[in-house]
Amino acid sequence: ILRDAISRVNGLKVPQGQYYLCDAGYTYGEGFLAPYRGQRYHSTEWSQGYQPTIPQEFFNMKHSSTRNVIERCFGILKMRWAILRFKSYYPVKTQCRIISACCLLHNYIRREMAFDPVEALVGE
Repeated sequence: ILRDAISRVNGLKVPQGQYYLCDAGYTYGEGFLAPYRGQRYHSTEWSQGYQPTIPQEFFNMKHSSTRNVIERCFGILKMRWAILRFKSYYPVKTQCRIISACCLLHNYIRREMAFDPVEALVGE
């Protein structure tokens, strides 16, 4: 999907000075940051008390931590909104609107509720 989005005439462009985190399966492209291959990466490796000794390990540690936050956000949205859990057959423009609406409602719920049971479930 990403390669398709980038290859289109008016496709995805990463704004100058901005970056998208991606996994090691993607090659480095302008605006895309993948972890260094051959270096420790997963949070389980860092939770054992191991400290990075070279800049590439430090970068991978921060990259992994940030990706975990992003993946948790996706998990919360998918838990809250069933429409996001499965493959969509709506046109791309409609899919974008659905995602925007889900995020808007999610942010409204977060602002209005002192305790959010969905986030509590994901935190477990």
